Amino acid sequence: MIDPVCGMEVDNTSKYKTLYKGKIYYFCSDSCLNSFKKDPEKYLREGPKGMNQ
Repeated sequence: MIDPVCGMEVDNTSKYKTLYKGKIYYFCSDSCLNSFKKDPEKYLREGPKGMNQ
């Protein structure tokens, strides 16, 4: 699966995860998780922004 914030490949063993609208999303880092939590719809609508964002 892909981190919805940066686009890195992650798996379901990542400790960085959140439940949003009934679906679990996994992240590569706490930073990506926090970015997603601030505006999840932005990342779901626009897709990953890459490591430089």
